[in-house]
Amino acid sequence: MNSIFDKSDNQSIIARINTLKPESTALWGKMSADQMLKHANETIIVAFGENQVKVNFVLRLLGRILKKNAFIKGFGKNSPTAKEFIFIDHYDFDEAKTELIKNFSRFAEGTQSISVMNHPFWGKMTYEDWNKLMWIHINHHLDQFGV
Repeated sequence: MNSIFDKSDNQSIIARINTLKPESTALWGKMSADQMLKHANETIIVAFGENQVKVNFVLRLLGRILKKNAFIKGFGKNSPTAKEFIFIDHYDFDEAKTELIKNFSRFAEGTQSISVMNHPFWGKMTYEDWNKLMWIHINHHLDQFGV
Protein backbone atom coordinates (compact mmCIF):
# COMPACT_ATOMS: atom_id res chain seq x y z
CA MET A 1 0.00 0.00 0.00
CA ASN A 2 1.11 3.54 -0.68
CA SER A 3 2.07 5.63 2.32
CA ILE A 4 1.38 9.24 3.21
CA PHE A 5 4.67 9.11 5.14
CA ASP A 6 6.74 8.13 2.10
CA LYS A 7 8.06 11.25 0.35
CA SER A 8 7.58 9.81 -3.14
CA ASP A 9 4.06 8.53 -2.47
CA ASN A 10 3.16 11.79 -0.76
CA GLN A 11 4.43 13.74 -3.77
CA SER A 12 2.33 11.60 -6.12
CA ILE A 13 -0.82 12.75 -4.30
CA ILE A 14 0.33 16.36 -4.44
CA ALA A 15 0.96 16.03 -8.18
CA ARG A 16 -2.64 14.86 -8.58
CA ILE A 17 -3.93 17.75 -6.47
CA ASN A 18 -1.96 20.11 -8.70
CA THR A 19 -3.86 18.91 -11.77
CA LEU A 20 -7.15 20.18 -10.33
CA LYS A 21 -8.56 23.36 -11.84
CA PRO A 22 -11.27 25.69 -10.49
CA GLU A 23 -13.58 24.39 -13.21
CA SER A 24 -12.90 20.71 -12.45
CA THR A 25 -16.20 18.93 -11.92
CA ALA A 26 -17.02 15.93 -9.79
CA LEU A 27 -17.89 12.63 -11.43
CA TRP A 28 -20.24 12.01 -8.50
CA GLY A 29 -21.43 13.88 -5.43
CA LYS A 30 -22.36 17.51 -4.83
CA MET A 31 -19.05 19.20 -4.05
CA SER A 32 -17.31 21.70 -6.27
CA ALA A 33 -13.52 21.52 -6.54
CA ASP A 34 -12.97 24.32 -4.01
CA GLN A 35 -15.36 22.68 -1.54
CA MET A 36 -13.60 19.34 -1.91
CA LEU A 37 -10.20 20.95 -1.27
CA LYS A 38 -11.56 22.65 1.86
CA HIS A 39 -13.21 19.39 2.99
CA ALA A 40 -10.05 17.34 2.47
CA ASN A 41 -7.89 19.87 4.30
CA GLU A 42 -10.22 20.07 7.28
CA THR A 43 -10.20 16.28 7.66
CA ILE A 44 -6.40 16.17 7.43
CA ILE A 45 -5.76 18.74 10.13
CA VAL A 46 -7.69 16.58 12.60
CA ALA A 47 -4.53 14.42 12.70
CA PHE A 48 -2.49 17.45 13.78
CA GLY A 49 -4.92 18.46 16.53
CA GLU A 50 -5.82 21.61 14.58
CA ASN A 51 -9.47 20.73 13.97
CA GLN A 52 -11.10 19.42 17.10
CA VAL A 53 -14.42 18.03 15.99
CA LYS A 54 -17.08 17.00 18.50
CA VAL A 55 -18.98 13.85 17.54
CA ASN A 56 -22.00 12.60 19.46
CA PHE A 57 -21.98 9.23 21.18
CA VAL A 58 -24.06 7.41 18.56
CA LEU A 59 -21.78 8.50 15.71
CA ARG A 60 -18.64 7.67 17.72
CA LEU A 61 -20.03 4.18 18.28
CA LEU A 62 -20.92 3.84 14.59
CA GLY A 63 -17.43 4.95 13.54
CA ARG A 64 -15.77 2.35 15.72
CA ILE A 65 -18.01 -0.34 14.26
CA LEU A 66 -17.35 0.71 10.64
CA LYS A 67 -13.63 1.46 11.02
CA LYS A 68 -12.11 -1.88 10.06
CA ASN A 69 -14.27 -2.30 6.97
CA ALA A 70 -13.81 1.31 5.81
CA PHE A 71 -10.04 1.16 6.23
CA ILE A 72 -9.90 -1.98 4.07
CA LYS A 73 -12.53 -1.29 1.40
CA GLY A 74 -12.42 2.51 1.34
CA PHE A 75 -15.34 4.85 0.82
CA GLY A 76 -18.07 4.31 -1.72
CA LYS A 77 -19.41 6.96 -4.05
CA ASN A 78 -21.74 9.35 -2.21
CA SER A 79 -20.70 8.02 1.21
CA PRO A 80 -22.19 10.09 4.03
CA THR A 81 -20.08 12.95 5.37
CA ALA A 82 -20.09 14.26 8.93
CA LYS A 83 -21.81 17.64 9.06
CA GLU A 84 -18.59 19.19 10.42
CA PHE A 85 -16.91 18.39 7.10
CA ILE A 86 -19.63 19.60 4.74
CA PHE A 87 -18.79 22.95 3.16
CA ILE A 88 -21.52 24.60 1.12
CA ASP A 89 -19.93 28.02 0.67
CA HIS A 90 -17.39 28.69 -2.04
CA TYR A 91 -13.74 29.27 -1.29
CA ASP A 92 -10.77 30.77 -3.05
CA PHE A 93 -9.63 27.81 -5.13
CA ASP A 94 -5.91 28.62 -5.14
CA GLU A 95 -5.87 29.30 -1.41
CA ALA A 96 -7.73 26.06 -0.64
CA LYS A 97 -5.39 24.09 -2.91
CA THR A 98 -2.28 25.64 -1.37
CA GLU A 99 -3.55 24.89 2.15
CA LEU A 100 -4.30 21.26 1.29
CA ILE A 101 -0.90 20.73 -0.32
CA LYS A 102 0.87 22.37 2.62
CA ASN A 103 -0.93 20.19 5.14
CA PHE A 104 -0.76 16.93 3.18
CA SER A 105 2.99 17.52 2.76
CA ARG A 106 3.38 17.49 6.52
CA PHE A 107 2.80 13.74 6.55
CA ALA A 108 6.04 13.26 4.58
CA GLU A 109 7.89 14.45 7.70
CA GLY A 110 6.99 11.09 9.24
CA THR A 111 4.69 9.78 11.92
CA GLN A 112 5.76 12.51 14.34
CA SER A 113 3.60 14.90 12.31
CA ILE A 114 0.51 13.26 13.84
CA SER A 115 -0.43 14.36 17.34
CA VAL A 116 -3.92 12.86 17.70
CA MET A 117 -4.22 9.16 18.38
CA ASN A 118 -7.96 9.18 19.09
CA HIS A 119 -10.04 10.20 16.09
CA PRO A 120 -13.39 11.79 17.00
CA PHE A 121 -15.31 9.40 14.71
CA TRP A 122 -13.07 6.36 14.13
CA GLY A 123 -11.74 6.03 17.69
CA LYS A 124 -8.28 4.84 18.69
CA MET A 125 -5.81 5.22 15.85
CA THR A 126 -2.37 3.84 15.12
CA TYR A 127 -0.01 5.51 12.68
CA GLU A 128 -0.94 2.79 10.20
CA ASP A 129 -4.63 3.64 10.73
CA TRP A 130 -3.88 7.30 10.00
CA ASN A 131 -1.94 6.27 6.91
CA LYS A 132 -4.84 4.16 5.62
CA LEU A 133 -7.49 6.75 6.44
CA MET A 134 -5.67 9.72 4.93
CA TRP A 135 -4.60 7.82 1.80
CA ILE A 136 -8.02 6.28 1.19
CA HIS A 137 -9.83 9.56 1.82
CA ILE A 138 -7.70 11.82 -0.38
CA ASN A 139 -7.55 9.20 -3.13
CA HIS A 140 -11.36 8.88 -2.97
CA HIS A 141 -11.80 12.60 -3.57
CA LEU A 142 -9.15 12.85 -6.26
CA ASP A 143 -10.86 9.96 -8.05
CA GLN A 144 -14.14 11.81 -7.55
CA PHE A 145 -12.69 14.65 -9.64
CA GLY A 146 -11.06 12.36 -12.18
CA VAL A 147 -7.44 13.13 -11.25
